[in-house]
Amino acid sequence: MTLSITTSTLADGAVEVSPRGEIDVENAYEIREAVAAQLADCTPVRIELNMQHVTFIDSVGISALVAAFQLAGVSGVKVVVTRPSRFAHRQLWVTGLLGLFGNPQPHEDAVTAAGA
Repeated sequence: MTLSITTSTLADGAVEVSPRGEIDVENAYEIREAVAAQLADCTPVRIELNMQHVTFIDSVGISALVAAFQLAGVSGVKVVVTRPSRFAHRQLWVTGLLGLFGNPQPHEDAVTAAGA
C-alpha cells in the first residue's frame, strides 16, 4: 500500500495533516515535506498529525515525524499526533516518543471512551 497525505485547516487555525497507508523508507520524506509546505504557506497555531489511517510505520517513518516536529519547532509551531492507529501508537510508545507528540490515545480507545 502506498502513502497518501491530505491536509485541512481546522476551525481554530490549526492544520491537520492526515497520512493514509504505510510510512516507510520509501516515502517517509513525504511527511516532513507536508509539514514544511504548511509552514511555508503560513504559520499555523499547531500542526496535528492525524494518524488513524496509518497501517504501518517503520523507524525511518518515526525519524521523519521527529524531523517534522523539529522543523515546526524552529517556527514556534507545535506538532502533535492525534488519533493514532494501534500500530502507530505502539511504535511511538516503544520508541519513547508518545510524550513528545502529546501523549495521544490509540484511535480505537478514543472511540470506546467517547461512546461510554
